[in-house]
Amino acid sequence: MLMSEDKVTEKSNRRFKKKKLFIGGIMKKRILVTGGAGFIGSHLCERLLNEGNEVICVDNFFTGNKQNVIHLFDNPYFEIIRHDITFPLYVEVDEIYNFACPASPVYYSFDPVQTTKTSVIGAINMLGLAKRLKIKILQASTSEVYGDPEVHPQPESYRGNVNPIGPRACYDEGKRCAETLFFDYYRQLRIKIKVVRIFNTYGPKMQPDDGRVISNFIVQSLKNKDITIYGDGNQARSFCYVDELVEGIINMMNSREDFVGPVNLGNPEEFTILDLAKKIIKLTNSKSQLVFKELPEDDPQKRKPDISLAEKELNWRPSISLKEGLTHTIEYFDKLFEKV
Repeated sequence: MLMSEDKVTEKSNRRFKKKKLFIGGIMKKRILVTGGAGFIGSHLCERLLNEGNEVICVDNFFTGNKQNVIHLFDNPYFEIIRHDITFPLYVEVDEIYNFACPASPVYYSFDPVQTTKTSVIGAINMLGLAKRLKIKILQASTSEVYGDPEVHPQPESYRGNVNPIGPRACYDEGKRCAETLFFDYYRQLRIKIKVVRIFNTYGPKMQPDDGRVISNFIVQSLKNKDITIYGDGNQARSFCYVDELVEGIINMMNSREDFVGPVNLGNPEEFTILDLAKKIIKLTNSKSQLVFKELPEDDPQKRKPDISLAEKELNWRPSISLKEGLTHTIEYFDKLFEKV
């Protein structure tokens, strides 16, 4: 007599649980990181491995870069799979970090339909995997869900000011819909979820051509090219160094079960774009000049996280100064260009 699909799944789950790895008497978690070859995802993979876990990195390499994780290939507990999460994925793991989606305007606007599909269909597929395995899943959401905010700084209770038909909507609304799916799966199906809203993050392994302000300014400065500022440069941003962001993400995954978020993760110290450009010119000893161009549509004027919830629930607050973080990032790009 044939077993039902639910019974087959239950039997598979029981068999998987018996096979969990024990190293030195300590149980290793097998963790899936989608978008694991990307900027933040690659740092997360490395940190999880260093903490003694087994990591499966999944990426379709549209924006992810194999160079970001190539130094992990010799680790027997690291595995990489080329896969697009808009298609179902069948693996056996203990936790999922869902980071798959282009995050810079240059990349997410290149194929906006695919960007939306990655956020929405990808979320459905990963939530389905978490449901089958009865495991925790963390969603990497974004400060873009707040749009061009009318509240400053932005607390998690703020519902945002997003243009649903603008050029940034594929990313903004895709991530908003993904949050909706996560909370509906949580309420309706009791899936164990965690949701973080990531504010501007920077550091080594950023792509030189990703169009983000810090990588743009550093690349232009190191090459002594004009630094392009959109608008008058008085837009304000807050920048978090990637190592500290990863710390907050892992703290969130390991937080008490009934705290699901969303929670803001970012550095609340605020700088204008003009201030940022001047800092980078000084740190690189560059001869670059400032050039001003028209501000893109729907570009937010201010973006600053209220992190009081993260401080309370995760005992997390960034401490690396912008100058220190920029110095590390500039050193990375300097070495990168030396190899070219």
